[in-house]
Amino acid sequence: MQVHPAARQRAGPARTPDYPVGMPNPARSRGRQVNAFQALALLLSFVLVAGVGGVLAAGLTLPGVAAANGVTDLSITAFDGLPTELGTTTLPEKSTILAADGSLLATFYDQNRVVVPLTEISPLLQHAVIATEDRRFYEHAGVDPQGMARAFVKNLAGQDQEGASTLTQQYVKNVLIEKALSTGTKAEQLAAVEAAKEHEGTEGYARKLREAKLAIALEKTMTKDQILEKYLNIAQFGASVYGAESAAQYYFGKPAKDINYLEAATIAGITQSPTKWDPTINPGDSETRRNRVLLNMKKQGYITAEEYTAGVTTPLPATLNVHPLRQGCMTAGDVVAGAGYFCDYVTKVIVNDPAFGPTPDDRKAVLYRGGLIITTTLDPRLQTIADAEVKASIPVDDTSGVADALVTVQPGTGKILAMAQNRNYTPVAANPGDEPINYNTDFQYGASQGFSPGSTFKPFTLLEWLKEGHSLYETIDATPLQYPMNAFHGSCTKLSGGTYKFHNSSGGETHPMTVLDATRNSVNSAYIAMGTKLDLCAIMQGATDLGVHTPGSRTVAPEPYKPYPANIIGSDTVAPLTMAAAYATFASGGVYCAPIAITSVKDPAGTELPVPQAGCHQAIDPKYANAINFALSGIWDGTARGVGEPPFPSAGKTGTTSENEYTWFAGYTPLLATVSWIGFSAKPTPVQDVIIKGKFYPRLFGATFAAPLWKAFMVQALDGAPNPAFAAPDDKQVFGEKKFVPNVVGKSVGDATAALKGAGFSVSVDPNPVASTVPAGSVAEQSPTGSTTPGSVVTLRLSNGQPPAGPGLPGFPGNGNGGGNGGH
Repeated sequence: MQVHPAARQRAGPARTPDYPVGMPNPARSRGRQVNAFQALALLLSFVLVAGVGGVLAAGLTLPGVAAANGVTDLSITAFDGLPTELGTTTLPEKSTILAADGSLLATFYDQNRVVVPLTEISPLLQHAVIATEDRRFYEHAGVDPQGMARAFVKNLAGQDQEGASTLTQQYVKNVLIEKALSTGTKAEQLAAVEAAKEHEGTEGYARKLREAKLAIALEKTMTKDQILEKYLNIAQFGASVYGAESAAQYYFGKPAKDINYLEAATIAGITQSPTKWDPTINPGDSETRRNRVLLNMKKQGYITAEEYTAGVTTPLPATLNVHPLRQGCMTAGDVVAGAGYFCDYVTKVIVNDPAFGPTPDDRKAVLYRGGLIITTTLDPRLQTIADAEVKASIPVDDTSGVADALVTVQPGTGKILAMAQNRNYTPVAANPGDEPINYNTDFQYGASQGFSPGSTFKPFTLLEWLKEGHSLYETIDATPLQYPMNAFHGSCTKLSGGTYKFHNSSGGETHPMTVLDATRNSVNSAYIAMGTKLDLCAIMQGATDLGVHTPGSRTVAPEPYKPYPANIIGSDTVAPLTMAAAYATFASGGVYCAPIAITSVKDPAGTELPVPQAGCHQAIDPKYANAINFALSGIWDGTARGVGEPPFPSAGKTGTTSENEYTWFAGYTPLLATVSWIGFSAKPTPVQDVIIKGKFYPRLFGATFAAPLWKAFMVQALDGAPNPAFAAPDDKQVFGEKKFVPNVVGKSVGDATAALKGAGFSVSVDPNPVASTVPAGSVAEQSPTGSTTPGSVVTLRLSNGQPPAGPGLPGFPGNGNGGGNGGH
């Protein structure tokens, strides 16, 4: 016999990782079946034998009851065939998602529970539970024959039903219910739970036999304190609260070890009927129940008469300090503005990543039952700025219905620091402005099918341009607006037949220009011309190396971009997050990191678990990244000139699709890479002739809303930061290796073209002849002369056969600077 808890101080056992909450071993196949009447007789025999010969002997050796006359077809396993052991598993606990600074974003659980050792549970609560549920807990050996006999007689007499289960039996019952909930299909779970519960009548008595035998066996292997600890962690203490620690935190905002006797009585009284006695649902009934517990505590000597009197005169609502449960991602926005979408992304990372389990169901179970502490990359300050700016740029309730989104990735780490859109996160859209779809992510992480990136894809062509030995100051003939398909080539494909036609976003760019000018002014015809000189497969592989892929859909998996000419100017679809991670590669000097949202996951014991890794690696040579940074830094003198250059070194690219369906700005500094996106989210729809915030816009470009949104966010995000400059580019990538240009003035067009091409240059003939002393039709002027970058276009002007009128004629214009904003 163990000593009564009031007569000694318990140290309490250390917490063990496994709790016996498994399934009992299968009954022996030879166990006899008895009907409902026999079950009653068996239970009565158990009580009588237990009272005479000892409960332990009765519990484990009681023979089966002889067959009795009965007509019911209800049968149960006879006592001698009942199991005597419980398996082991881990109790389900709530998981929490934290921001990078440790602030709580959301909680996920099937059962709101935090498992703690007995030493972390107030002795007052232990006393309250024992006094109310099982006052002979420290005296019996798993079942209480006195209590069973008393309840049996009262129930047969038709009086109010009275339970006789000990704490050990109640623990066993909870074990069986928990095991049922953790296995099988939903239907099987419900059936098993029903089978584990107590019912009135003979079926309930039969189940008590099972609980009794298991309880007796359990007490042979565990101490009373171990059983009490496990009971206080598994028991339900409210409609949605499990375990003493969660109950104390929920009802009173404090740990279970710190509650007083009134709070202990409130919690102890709930477990008999978790919904009926829940003080947040039925405070009046709960107060009555609490006072009954206080009376039991006084009778058992756990509190004084004075404490009892003071307790029962204290209104229960005055003692509560309820901390509402933060279940799911809808609550994340209450902590950090707009964080619901990031939170939802994190949950989908867990469900999709094999690091958290072999199947999606296993991973979801880990989230809702595993007691994980998930620390994320979200920066609350940046997230708050991002949410404010996307909703200031285009309000949630704007009559246009145009959506916008913004996402930020840290170069060199892949950490997602902010993720926002001008919608209110909700799992199901019920009101205007509500949106379950995450515009920033791939389909499997937010149900979006992505958006065409337009000219924000051009830097990947520029990357291959540099890799193949070309330079930024090389001149390109941007005149043609169509090419035969066989003008393009790819090492992994064959393109033939038909004509590829396209257009620039504004007129005037169809002339030779440097690649640097073509980039800052986003000239489609120049970039398509560059594409004819490159391996299309290599362009797309370069993008793939930086993580670029299609977002996928419900039926199609994400895949690399196809080597089509149209993809040079961004015709396929992509997620903003994907683009942010790719541009972060340029910002970090060529180091690509896959975007990550989770930095740490710990189990309830504090053990670090594996998490998805960014896999940072040198994806491109730093010299190419430096040259791209130099080229994209010119955006503020190009398509984004109207936005104004930020007060720190930065680079970026505007993007506009062919009919203004989607507009983008992808920009970065060495510290942050941020992508903003504007458009109609449901399907590609021209954003033309729209009224946004009361102003009419005939059409949107990348510099209309996307670039100002980017700037507004970045200026605040980087306020006070060191904001270093980009590394200087090498001359070779900027200017190329200069090569002598043959002088072809006076030659025929054919001879001049042959000479120039033989020297490694391209040729363009100006259709407007000029006055010259050389014969008509021969080359009168060429540009450039002297030396220039290999591969550049040399423009020829032919003579009209008339000598110049005199001196002072304007000189031949250079190769031009584009002057337009094609591609935007």
